[in-house]
Amino acid sequence: MKYTLHQLQIFLEISQCKSITKTAETLHLSQPAVSIQLKNLQDQFSIPLTEVVGRKLYVTEFGMEIAKAAQKIIEEVDAINYKSLSYAGKLSGKIKISVASTGKYVMPYFLSDFMNKHKGVDLIMDVTNKTKVLRSMERNEVDFALVSVLPKKLKVNSVELMQNQLYFVGGSQLELEQVPTQKELFTKLPLIYREEGSATRNAMEQFITKHSYQVRKKIELTSNEAVKQAVQAGLGFSIMPLIGIKNELKEKELQIIPVKGLPISTTWQVIWLSSKNLSPAAKTYLEYLKLNKERIIESHFSWIKNYQS
Repeated sequence: MKYTLHQLQIFLEISQCKSITKTAETLHLSQPAVSIQLKNLQDQFSIPLTEVVGRKLYVTEFGMEIAKAAQKIIEEVDAINYKSLSYAGKLSGKIKISVASTGKYVMPYFLSDFMNKHKGVDLIMDVTNKTKVLRSMERNEVDFALVSVLPKKLKVNSVELMQNQLYFVGGSQLELEQVPTQKELFTKLPLIYREEGSATRNAMEQFITKHSYQVRKKIELTSNEAVKQAVQAGLGFSIMPLIGIKNELKEKELQIIPVKGLPISTTWQVIWLSSKNLSPAAKTYLEYLKLNKERIIESHFSWIKNYQS
């Protein structure tokens, strides 16, 4: 048999995503490239690794056993690489971070200098909604998570980073001849929501419930980018995190509409399980974060002060 480490890495991702398309997106490869590597790996075995029923891809029982073996092989190869770097006196290892979707505008700035300095450290960052972030932490699948609201059911330690502020936002092409009352903003205009499980949606619903507004029309979209594009296009209004609309405000593609009681303010925090035995790489990153967070905020996020009252 002549299967390669690259083929095993791709197949392991396929076994987790159950999709050629999602695997290609995760690994930053083309779909044909993923399909070819899957076929090349399958050619090594007489028993099917996957099967397609309808349009859905399934990993067979044999395929799952191969995926488990691939996981062990990849982990051993990683261990060899990390040990060689360690003997050379370099920090090595892997850091896994799960990030609430809007946090993708924040977390990279708190990682870039560290990753550039420590070439032997690998990073895996999963960007998803709050519910899935907390699930991955509860299952001990990650070292850290970036959240804007601390979980109530998990014992965690945390490092506060910066404020997360949510404003009422509309497309700049909308010229309101007569500014609606606050109640009319919610009862007469279509509102665009994030999906269930999103911290932004939770904050938005709590604000609406607190003020007893009856929403006329709801539109639900599954990412902050989708909401942003919809608001820009004039499809409706939304309560959105300021951190994600910097460029659109600068280019006057979006506008903040003053609403009493807004912005909603929470705090971005890096959290980890209190019982977590952090790796040397994770411990070093934590020390870096505590020492450098103020410098990073001042360097990359000082523009936020322009919108704060």
